[in-house]
Amino acid sequence: MAVEITIPRLGWSMEEGTFREWLKAAGDLVRPGEIVFALEGDKAVHEVESLDSGTLYIPADAPAPGDIVRVGQVIGFLLAAGESPPVAMASRPVQSAAPTGAIARQVVRAVAPTPSEAVATPRARRRARELNVDWSVITGSGRNGRIRERDVVAFASRKPNDATPSVSGRQEPASRIRQSIAQRMLAGVHQTAPVTLTTKVDATEFVECRNRWKAAAQSIVPSYTDMLVQLVATLLPECPHLNACWRDEGIFVYDAINIAMAIDTERGLVAPVIHDVSRLSLAQISEQSQRLIEQARAGKLSERQLQGGTFTVTNLGMFDIDCFTPIINLPQTAILGIGRIVREPVVRGDKIVIGWTMSLSLTFDHRVIDGAPAARWLQRLSQIIRQPGHWLSQTEQRSST
Repeated sequence: MAVEITIPRLGWSMEEGTFREWLKAAGDLVRPGEIVFALEGDKAVHEVESLDSGTLYIPADAPAPGDIVRVGQVIGFLLAAGESPPVAMASRPVQSAAPTGAIARQVVRAVAPTPSEAVATPRARRRARELNVDWSVITGSGRNGRIRERDVVAFASRKPNDATPSVSGRQEPASRIRQSIAQRMLAGVHQTAPVTLTTKVDATEFVECRNRWKAAAQSIVPSYTDMLVQLVATLLPECPHLNACWRDEGIFVYDAINIAMAIDTERGLVAPVIHDVSRLSLAQISEQSQRLIEQARAGKLSERQLQGGTFTVTNLGMFDIDCFTPIINLPQTAILGIGRIVREPVVRGDKIVIGWTMSLSLTFDHRVIDGAPAARWLQRLSQIIRQPGHWLSQTEQRSST
């Protein structure tokens, strides 16, 4: 009997995804554990592997790249030797799906599933079709910006003078990853009490420290972000509530220090995680960050690489940005924004000299930590940036023992 290939659930609330491509050709022999197709969820592209064996049969009405597919939808079959293909899929109902990472018959599974939020509830989408409303332009009032039925009704009942003015332009559909980013950004603002502190620090010794590394390095040269990731991990134990989250009406303090790094890609912003940073040397941090950047820009990050962050670092200095307001990466409490390093006059004692300065922006959740301890931590980080050699050498010694 033919084994159905269906769309697995990539997260507990997932309802649909975008079919990317078949990674096996029709007629190929598929073995258990082999990747069959790629499916795009809200945050990443998942490679889906088979849990069964057989010859791949792709019907004529199978989804094409870019098509929206629903959880449990049959998209193909695995045939036994000499078995005839089944009927077309158009007549087959969508099956109910099993929990994350598998389907009811255990035919395929997502390699690295993760929870995700749909953009709109099924009732909201149904009502939007009835009212001829484009729900993608509606601001949702639900959790993480989720669009609810009442949001659609309110949008459709707006008075004519409330409507968007008629201007020329074009409507661009947002990818699922772009929609996920939008939800997370809204959640970071609306589900926290965000406060941003900014400061400018004399980074002359910090720059010279990296130049010495650059001169002595045999392979990878640590970036300024790498150096700050290490300093942040060194200092977070002095202010544990920055390495925490708001959970169950209380504060959950993480044991590990896992730093997420915001990376700009063609497909959107992602924040892969370097785990247990306090145990790593600067060289190891540099190696991992470089690998994560390459994988992010190639669209090859796994879900595990995007999970488990306890603090985030984001750098816009390469775009000549001094200060900005980073948005908290939920469920984390804090995110550090790095501005450009610029050569300008600095005051040292009674003298004005030419040095290097850097701006830092710390956004934190005021529910978890007050302004004064957050400010003291940022001040402490600034002090270390002014004289980083001792601290960086200390972490190197600890990581090598």
